[in-house]
Amino acid sequence: MKSPFRRPWFSTGGRQGVPEVQGTETQKPETKMASGFAIVSGEGAAHWSGRSYAALARTGFMRNPVAYRAVRMIAEAAAAVPWLAYDGVTELADHPALALLARPNGRQGGPDFFEALYGHLALSGNAYVEPLSIGGDLRELHLLRPDRVSAVEARDGWVAGYDYRAGGTTRRLPVESDGIALLHLKLFHPLDDHCGFPPLGAAGAALDLHNAAANWNKALLDNSARPSGALVYQPKDGGNLSADQYERLRQELEAGYSGAVNAGRPLLLEGGLDWKAMGLSPKDMDFIEAKNGAARDIALAFGVPPMLIGIPGDNTYANYQEANRAFYRLTVLPLISRTAASFSAWLSEAYGERLRLEPDLDRIAGLSAEREALWARVGAAGFLSDEEKREAVGY
Repeated sequence: MKSPFRRPWFSTGGRQGVPEVQGTETQKPETKMASGFAIVSGEGAAHWSGRSYAALARTGFMRNPVAYRAVRMIAEAAAAVPWLAYDGVTELADHPALALLARPNGRQGGPDFFEALYGHLALSGNAYVEPLSIGGDLRELHLLRPDRVSAVEARDGWVAGYDYRAGGTTRRLPVESDGIALLHLKLFHPLDDHCGFPPLGAAGAALDLHNAAANWNKALLDNSARPSGALVYQPKDGGNLSADQYERLRQELEAGYSGAVNAGRPLLLEGGLDWKAMGLSPKDMDFIEAKNGAARDIALAFGVPPMLIGIPGDNTYANYQEANRAFYRLTVLPLISRTAASFSAWLSEAYGERLRLEPDLDRIAGLSAEREALWARVGAAGFLSDEEKREAVGY
C-alpha cells in the first residue's frame, strides 16, 4: 500500500509514480547538508518511451484510451466499407476477388482482416499481406505482424526480399516469384525508403505526456491526494537528528501513516518538526488542460476530430454530424482509396486481368447527408435524362 507521506524526508521533483522507460539517463541527486535540516535536489530530465511497433502498441494502444479509441475508430470505420469490383467501367458483381476479400482465410472474415490491416498501418506504418495459392489459384490471404517482418536490402538499394521471424525460425519471402508475391502496404516515411512511418509515432511526445499525467494522477490519489513534501527538523538549540531518532521517525511514519486505512490521518509532530509541502499542485500545473492538450495532439496525428472522442476544447466543427463527415472524408476514405489501389494492382496480376477495386460510398452511413444533397440536386436538374441522372449519382 502507498503511504500518504511517502518518502517524506526528501522530494523527487514531483515525478512520483511515473515509471522510468527506455531511452533515458538517470541523474543522481545532489545532497546538501545544512544546520538543522537536509535538502536533496536533482535536475529532472524528460523520459521518452520507445518508438518501435511493440513500444507504440503497449504505451499507446494498450495503455492510452485516446490512442486506443482513435485506432479503433479508423480501423472499424474503414473495415466496414464494402468493396466494388470493376473491369474498366463495367461493374463485376460476382468476381472471385470480392469473395476472397469477404473471406480472406478460414480464421478471419473481411471486416476482421481489414480491421487488423488498418491497425497495423496506424501503429507501425506497415502492413504485410501474404497470399496462399493452391494449384496456381489464389485461395487465402494472411496478415503478417509488422514487428516480425524486416526488409532485406540488395546492393543496389532495392528490396530483395522480406525475412519473417516467428516460432524461432526465419523464412525469406521473395519480392518477385512465379506466382503472386507478398503485398507490402506502407505509409509515407521521409527518411526510410522501404518502411512506413506510423501516425502514432508523430504523437509520441503527446502520448508520453498523456500517460505520465495519468500515472501522476494515480500516484497522487494513492498518496491521499497530497503532494510530496518534507519533514523539516528545526530545533531551537540547533543540531540534527541522531541516527536512532531518524530511524525511529521513519518507522513511525511507515507504520502509522501508510496504507488506505490510514489515509487522511492527521500527522502529530513533536517539537522541532514541521511539514513542508513540496512540488506544484494540480491547479498550478494546469493539469487538466495539459492532459486535454496532449489528447488533442494524439487525435490530430490520427486525423480524428477531438469532438468524436469526447475531448473538450478546440472543437472547430459546428456539430457532431459535421465532424463525423469530416472524419470520413479526410481520414477514412483516403486510407481506403490507397488500400484499394494497392489491392487492385496486386490482384490484377494474380487473376491476370484488369481489375479495379473501389469502396462502395453509397453504403457509408457517415456520408448519408452528402448523398441526400447530391440526389436532390440531380433530381431537380430537368435538363438531364433519367440515364444521365443515374450515371451522375454513380449507377
